[in-house]
Amino acid sequence: MATNFIRRCSPLLRGAYWWRYAPQVERISENFRCKYTDANKFKGFKGKYKAMAVGAEEEDDRRDDSNRFDLDDAEYDAVINSAMHVQKRVQNEQNVLVIQPYVKWGPKRATSQPEHQLQEAEALVRSLPKWKVECSLKVPLESLEKRQLFGAGKLEEIKTMLMDLQSSGKLITCIFISKGTLTFGQKQFLEQHFKLPVMDRYSMVIQILRLHAISTEAKLQVAMAEIPYIWSQMKDQESTGSKGRVYLTESQKQMLRLRERKLKNELATIRSHRELLRNKRKQKAYPIVAVVGYTNAGKTSLIKALTEEKSLEPKDQLFATLDVTAHAGLLPCKLEVLFMDTVGFMADIPTGLIECFIATLEDAMLADVIVHVQDVSHENFLEQTKHVETTLSSLLRSSGMTNQPQLDNVINVGNKVDLLAADSNGLKGIHLVSSKTLHGVNELLVEIERRVLEATGRQKIIIRVPMGGAEVAWLYKNAAVTETAADPNDSQRMLVSAVITDAKLQQFRHQFVKRRG
Repeated sequence: MATNFIRRCSPLLRGAYWWRYAPQVERISENFRCKYTDANKFKGFKGKYKAMAVGAEEEDDRRDDSNRFDLDDAEYDAVINSAMHVQKRVQNEQNVLVIQPYVKWGPKRATSQPEHQLQEAEALVRSLPKWKVECSLKVPLESLEKRQLFGAGKLEEIKTMLMDLQSSGKLITCIFISKGTLTFGQKQFLEQHFKLPVMDRYSMVIQILRLHAISTEAKLQVAMAEIPYIWSQMKDQESTGSKGRVYLTESQKQMLRLRERKLKNELATIRSHRELLRNKRKQKAYPIVAVVGYTNAGKTSLIKALTEEKSLEPKDQLFATLDVTAHAGLLPCKLEVLFMDTVGFMADIPTGLIECFIATLEDAMLADVIVHVQDVSHENFLEQTKHVETTLSSLLRSSGMTNQPQLDNVINVGNKVDLLAADSNGLKGIHLVSSKTLHGVNELLVEIERRVLEATGRQKIIIRVPMGGAEVAWLYKNAAVTETAADPNDSQRMLVSAVITDAKLQQFRHQFVKRRG
């Protein structure tokens, strides 16, 4: 229960490699703790720790890169481009018609309003450089499962709209239909009817993830997420008995199976490696705070506000963070913690796409505390919050983890409160903050500290020890010493303020208190 959330959450933990270097960090810690005990000087230690941790991660990535197979494959690129219309590099300008279909009534009706769904679809397109939304519309339907998707009248209406746009000088080069996954039959029919490439949400998100994947691990997981889509399209195609853009030769099928097998082996190795690292860090690890939330809720901005890490550059776009990274911070009691920045969630994306990132999500799901960031300025933030909670629960059930963590010890944080037009008094049970103005950040740090101490079995104590004795050195090595002062009642003794685990406190008592007795 204490280590529940970085084990629990998301996408993509390049920063998870930090604990391999915990012994070096520990030695650095010992050298600097005695000098940096006030708040300002402690920042110097944090900067040295961060440089150490990040450098170690990059070195680890380089070592891993040499052992992994090359993802570049011209034959595969041709297959994936045919199936999803995704590009290896986003180079060409795209003028996009965005269509948001929605079910008008019935059990399959979405909980989000069509207007909110359309806004999110437009934001997806704008996340890609050189892609522009030329026109967008909502289309009410009775079902999303029909082979043509739209009725005959709506098809002609859209076709006429495309011709009118072309006449006015707005040439549409791509149609984005904001539905999780289109079947092969739907895609084939619509592309033949409109004479334009058609993308669904799955393929649009893959294109964005390809753009934002930086580490080798993230690229592997994006590559793995592509393959189920190709097989699904091919299966749909074979069921219709027709040939088309996803038709695969036997050699291509063999190539795809081999690629899938290699990716699975690579990701299984990563998963095993991470599990080994988690076991090794139990005695050395700093507390972990995972920061999760809907995409573009302001997770990176909040981490920057909590850690004062100037190098962080939050971006106002969807899926800006893909690789999960670790950021060193200090709690008010001066206990060092790691804040883990994670990939954002989004509605109407097949869970299977997210499950490809389970190796790194596990590290998030095994954190000590979860900070769930919610954009309270967004009209649809309640639905976004519900989606994140539902997705995390689903991932936990499907993760296959032996000791399955539970979604407890979660701190709900309402970000972007500075953008609220109305009074925020109606928002109960949530910590309201602004990563921009820093409103509520100090109060949030106090709550994070309380949860971390409780979750990790730590406590704040003041110990009276002999001046210059072995006790002081032991505390610096085994606890977080936050302050030292001379004992006003005894010049031979000093008062040491520290944050220490119950187990270490018992060791201290056994080694020093009982021995003196």
